[in-house]
Amino acid sequence: MTGAWLETVLRMGAAILAGGVIGWDRQRSGQPAGLRTHMLVALGAALVVSIPLQSGMTDASRAVQGVATGIGFLCAGDILHHVRDGHERVKGLTSAAALWVTAAVGMVAAMGAWRHVAVGTVGTMLILIVMKPLERRILKNDEGREVAALIDPAASAPPRR
Repeated sequence: MTGAWLETVLRMGAAILAGGVIGWDRQRSGQPAGLRTHMLVALGAALVVSIPLQSGMTDASRAVQGVATGIGFLCAGDILHHVRDGHERVKGLTSAAALWVTAAVGMVAAMGAWRHVAVGTVGTMLILIVMKPLERRILKNDEGREVAALIDPAASAPPRR
């Protein structure tokens, strides 16, 4: 394999691997956008950003802007808003954010910014894995109910006597 091929394989492979690591957590959590979706988002972002870089352009900013805009549509499709028993619920925000970060990791992988790939992937995993139980613990009020004041202030009001 020539140096150019090896570099391309390493960059695309890093994007796929990073997307897989992030997607693994989403898959494990039972989210619709799971392992393969995150891997494809990372690879797709890496491919789009690599096009201007491979064609000799030194500025890939338009490709980055295009990916950032395009991924927003995919993320919006991952967010679900529904009302049950009079309470509004929004689901999928974390998965949408993970897709957005995965696209960013894919873009930096295409640029060969290995430290950014590593820090972005590890940082994302820390947020997804470590913060989830901590968030649940913090968001419990004194009666053990989830604080839903941001969505429905009546849900966290103390019971009337």
